[in-house]
Amino acid sequence: MLKEEIRRETLSRYITPLREGGSLPALAEAEDGFRYVVKFRGGGHGSKAVISEFIGGEIAKRAGLRVPELVFLDMGEEFGRSEGDEEIQDLLKSSIGLNLGLHFLSGAYAWDVAVNKTDALTASRIVWLDAFLTNVDRTARNTNMLIWNHELWLIDHGSSLFFHHTWDGWEKAALSPFPYIKDHALLPQATMLEEVDSEMKQLITPDFIDEVVDALPEEWLSQASETIPPEEQRKVYKTFLKTRLENSEIFTNHAVEARKKLI
Repeated sequence: MLKEEIRRETLSRYITPLREGGSLPALAEAEDGFRYVVKFRGGGHGSKAVISEFIGGEIAKRAGLRVPELVFLDMGEEFGRSEGDEEIQDLLKSSIGLNLGLHFLSGAYAWDVAVNKTDALTASRIVWLDAFLTNVDRTARNTNMLIWNHELWLIDHGSSLFFHHTWDGWEKAALSPFPYIKDHALLPQATMLEEVDSEMKQLITPDFIDEVVDALPEEWLSQASETIPPEEQRKVYKTFLKTRLENSEIFTNHAVEARKKLI
C-alpha cells in the first residue's frame, strides 16, 4: 500500500462539464465540501485513462513535482441527473462506481510556454517523467500545466502508458526511446536530463512502483479489459515501469539528442 493513503469520498453535486478535455471531465463537489476535477471511468478511453492518470500523478509527486491531490470518488446512480446534455448523461451512467478526482485549484491558469518560464531542473524533471511514462500530451499547444499560487502544477496524465490501449508489444514499448519527446513543451529548457536521470532512479524505486500499481482499484482493472485478469494487468504495469526505469538511459539519451536538434 502507498504510505500516503488515497482518500475516498462520495460525489454529491455535479457543477459543470469541463469541455477542454476530450474525455469530458467535470467540476463537481464531494461530501467533504471540496471541489474536484472528476476524471470519469466511462470517458473516451474508459478506465484506462483514469489508470494512467493515477499512476502518472502518483509518480509525478514522488518525483518532487506539484500535482493536485488525487482522490477516489464514489458516484451513485442519481449523481448529475439534472444535467440535460444527453452525451453527459451517457457518460455518467457508464461511470457509476469509483472514479478519480483531482483537487480543484481555484484561480489557476494555463502555463504558456511563450510567456512562462521555469528553472532547468524542474523542466528536466518533467521531461524525464513524461519520457518515462510515455506521455504524449504535454506539448506547446496543450501543456497540461497550470500556474497556481505562482507555482507550476502538473495535470492530466491520462495520455500516458499508451501501450495499454492495445496491450500488444508492451515489452518492446518498455524499451522505446519515446520519439514524441521532441514535441515536449519544456524540452528547450531541460538542460539537466542526465543529472535528473540519476536522481529519479533514487526516488522512483521498484518498491514504490509496486505500491502505486497495487493501489489501483480492482474495478478499474476489471473494466479496462474483458480478457486480461486484473492481476495480470498489474504484473504488466509493474514490469513495464521497472523495465523503463532499469533502462532509462535509452529515453534519457534520446531526449538529450532531441534537445540538441532544437538548439
